[in-house]
Amino acid sequence: MVFCLAGLLALTGLTAARAAEWKMDGATAGNRLEFIATFQKKSAPGVFKDFDVRLDFDPDKPAGGRLDVNIRVTSADMANTSINKAIAGTDWFDFARYQQAQFHADDIRRVPGDAASSRYLARGILSLKGVQRPVEVPFTWTAAGSAATMDGQFVTQRAAFGIGTGEWAATDDIGANVTVKFHVQLRGTP
Repeated sequence: MVFCLAGLLALTGLTAARAAEWKMDGATAGNRLEFIATFQKKSAPGVFKDFDVRLDFDPDKPAGGRLDVNIRVTSADMANTSINKAIAGTDWFDFARYQQAQFHADDIRRVPGDAASSRYLARGILSLKGVQRPVEVPFTWTAAGSAATMDGQFVTQRAAFGIGTGEWAATDDIGANVTVKFHVQLRGTP
């Protein structure tokens, strides 16, 4: 009887752990990871076409969560052939040396305020172009059964990661701040 009860408790624990594991739904075309710079004070948007998100997360107990985002930087697209060629160079993303970027957070918390809020904050490290910096990523969480959606945005400074060096280091034409926006649809793993 004790062994049956222990087995049942262990199985229940495993089921709860699995329910908290989420991965990006690759079948969904609506996933987006955008970056918005400014050129002469006008918006200059781009996207990363190839990225992956994995999340261990319980919205009721976010403190034990973990978020991992892998980005193929070489998939950056600013919808202009000459700009895309330029951002591949050493002054910008330096595709030849740095093809991947990662964000890892193991500090996820609910945004203070309403206890029933679906707003969270992931505090972690962004590794981009060989530089690692702490970044806070706020996001909203909407779940329905085994599907969920994360939406959010944050602002970072391009110079902190060596993006836009040399003649592009000045912020007169190209602004210092870059806004990152995301919409990710996830599925709970069985």
